[in-house]
Amino acid sequence: MLEPRRRNTSGRALSSLLSLSLLVGGACGPNPEQDSSSAVVDNGDTTPGSTEVASPEWDTLAPSSPEEIAAAPSEPETEAVPSTPEADVPAAAEAPATTEESLGTTAQAAVSLRTVAGWETLFLNRWNSEHTSSFLPKSTSLDSWKFYDLSYGIDGNTAMYRATGKTQYMDRALLYVNNMVKNAKVSSSLPRSQFKDSYLGWASARSDTLGQEVPLFESYCWRYVTRMLRTIRETPALYNNSTYKTQYDKLLAFTERNMFEKWLKRGANSYIYRVNTHMASHWAYIAMDLSKMTTDATKKAQYLTVFNNINRDMPNNTSSLRGQLQTSPVNASAYFWAAEWGSKRRPGQDVAHGNGVMAYLVEAHDAGMEWTDADMRKFVVTLNNVIWPSAKRYSNYVDGSGTGTGWFNDGLMKLGRYNADLQKRLETHSVGQNTQFYGNAALNAKLLGAGSAL
Repeated sequence: MLEPRRRNTSGRALSSLLSLSLLVGGACGPNPEQDSSSAVVDNGDTTPGSTEVASPEWDTLAPSSPEEIAAAPSEPETEAVPSTPEADVPAAAEAPATTEESLGTTAQAAVSLRTVAGWETLFLNRWNSEHTSSFLPKSTSLDSWKFYDLSYGIDGNTAMYRATGKTQYMDRALLYVNNMVKNAKVSSSLPRSQFKDSYLGWASARSDTLGQEVPLFESYCWRYVTRMLRTIRETPALYNNSTYKTQYDKLLAFTERNMFEKWLKRGANSYIYRVNTHMASHWAYIAMDLSKMTTDATKKAQYLTVFNNINRDMPNNTSSLRGQLQTSPVNASAYFWAAEWGSKRRPGQDVAHGNGVMAYLVEAHDAGMEWTDADMRKFVVTLNNVIWPSAKRYSNYVDGSGTGTGWFNDGLMKLGRYNADLQKRLETHSVGQNTQFYGNAALNAKLLGAGSAL
């Protein structure tokens, strides 16, 4: 399913060429969201102007890539992501385009891309093994920290459903979410909860947040829960099917009360309007999705307030996601931003957590909310020229500096839906080859075939 979105005339003109080409083409330091390779910054959750209680998890930057998580001593059982492709990948990786013109600022030449079916074959090679070894046990865990990694399984399956329309993938995503909800406990019954109220949730078993309810772990996962629910709502074959509608109604009601309302009432300035770009973006994503699903006018207004505040006017900071964006200091056609509100200092946002920002911005753009075609073109250049300047060269920061891992699964790779040349590069990208990568690559191919290129 292709969501309604704004397209420019060059995107429409290119759609038929891309359709033809597709037919012939085949957390983590001692604190949550702390990346040990990041510059040291003060990310305490007592934000300027906040009157709320400080966050229990201190909210510094966590590794958001599977490779980094696998290396964290607090999560020894997490499997490292294989660094080599499974199959159907050409041997030679192509270099990035050398001019902005080939990256989406003018009409692109049609390229032969791997088909949705080709990506699905790769996806299925890992689908059951990842399910049994990782995602299923994490979904039945009572530990909210496990939901951090589980989010990738929900996202990958939802993306593959959107690419193929096959309900086996939606069913698996629903299984994971239903398992989490089934195991939620009343806060007052959690022995070490710092809230002890009537909302449902989970305790963390990670050593530094042991027994606590952690907004980061929940929101990091739930942005993909709401995206899954919105897919059901916007797909008549699912929404008009009683089996899916019953699950949708139950999970939406749970989400509205025990995710959004819970953390808003516990303290919006501490738990919704977070201390950096990537953590706030999770809540903008959730609020956006809920605003498109709710039938309650009061709730809708509340969701849109949060969405607009994070985009444009953070109530506890002098900046916003829009306010953070600047012209890149190394490429005038790219964007630069820093993770810390109000900062314009290089090296800016680390790429690992930039994924989280991009996961939100891409979906907001496609929903026709706030983020424009022009924004996406600049982000494509940011990835294709600045962050990923050549096949095996990856920067650690959005200004192109440092040495990164090249893990783009959770957001940056989703820019491939706007640019066929970028999508072609992703076909030979050897980092992060798992079901989240394959599912989103398949969705990119589907959307490109429907005319999403800019």
